[in-house]
Amino acid sequence: MSGMLYLDDLYVGRRFTSPTHEVDEAQIVAFAREFDPQPFHTDPKAAEATVFRGLAASGWHTAAITMRLNVASVPIAGGILGLGGDLAWPHPVRPGDVLRVENEIVEVTPSKSKPDRGVVTLRSQTKNQRDEIVQVTTVKLLVPRRPLAS
Repeated sequence: MSGMLYLDDLYVGRRFTSPTHEVDEAQIVAFAREFDPQPFHTDPKAAEATVFRGLAASGWHTAAITMRLNVASVPIAGGILGLGGDLAWPHPVRPGDVLRVENEIVEVTPSKSKPDRGVVTLRSQTKNQRDEIVQVTTVKLLVPRRPLAS
């Protein structure tokens, strides 16, 4: 687990930036057909007559991409284990958008009852190539402490 981060390595203000992911029409439609089959996600022509005025990725697709990018850029020992949080989608994701995630640790709280772990609050902004925020999340993560040397 070399390079993995433990609670002891994390501090308020620490930042992580992900690699990028380009979203295309085929991805948007395939995800939506399986998981969010609404016309503004599955039919480019029908989407023109909706509030989106064109094809837009499902927010859940954006969340899944964000998770994938976070796994690649926030190397927490034991994985990214969510305990809940808040989620918003201020702008739609469109075909051709190139997404990246900018993360910042906003709180680190060691557990009082379980000294082998703690909770980290992570604020993530998923942005497109125009720096528009397409998703904002603030989540609490369960993070292990560094094991004691034997």
